Amino acid sequence: MNQLLVSALDWSEVWALMIPLSILLFRRQQYHPSLKPVIVYLWLGFLINLVIDVIMGINIYFKQDLFSNNPFYNIHSVVRFTCFSIYFIRLQPGSFAKIKKALAIFSFLFMAVNFLFFEKFFNHDAFSGNLLAMEAYLLLVYCMLYYLTELKNDSDDLFNTPHFWVVTGLCLYVVINFFVFLFYLPMLDVDWRIAVNFWNVHNIAFIIFCLFITKAIYDTFRHKYTI
Repeated sequence: MNQLLVSALDWSEVWALMIPLSILLFRRQQYHPSLKPVIVYLWLGFLINLVIDVIMGINIYFKQDLFSNNPFYNIHSVVRFTCFSIYFIRLQPGSFAKIKKALAIFSFLFMAVNFLFFEKFFNHDAFSGNLLAMEAYLLLVYCMLYYLTELKNDSDDLFNTPHFWVVTGLCLYVVINFFVFLFYLPMLDVDWRIAVNFWNVHNIAFIIFCLFITKAIYDTFRHKYTI
């Protein structure tokens, strides 16, 4: 039973994304255009994570590191940040617009400096903890700007909109995982067993994140939101 749970968590980065994607496939209805960047992320994230976990499975089966999936974590981070940056910039176009665009510009400047002088993007030995921690921090800022705008507008439907569930799911994910991304690699050098268990925190948070997105998509179909 314990091994089954471990395997389920190991592959959660793939099957968790299948939950919201299954709603999209089986409902056969058009989601609201405002969610398009999120939907694009779901498909791209699913394909990237599938590659990550297939490589992991191959290495486990042959009991040696034949291939590295670390660069794909970096690719996933860039894809996720890009999609959600577009989502937030479009979501409330009249609110904190300059700040949100500045966050997007800063992220790409950070990546340019980081991968030119400090880390390799296609490093086969480890993914970029700096990149993932930066992504988590900036996405949290996006989330806070969303909440501030809603509070300023005194929205009565805050808890009844699909955007609330998307943003809240993302907020929980990045708050939990900021420290996972920051300390995972140093912990890996100390004791890889503890690090592997620590990464399960990320996996559980990712499942919760996908469930929140699932609710957002389901609600758009059920209530047919116009905003």
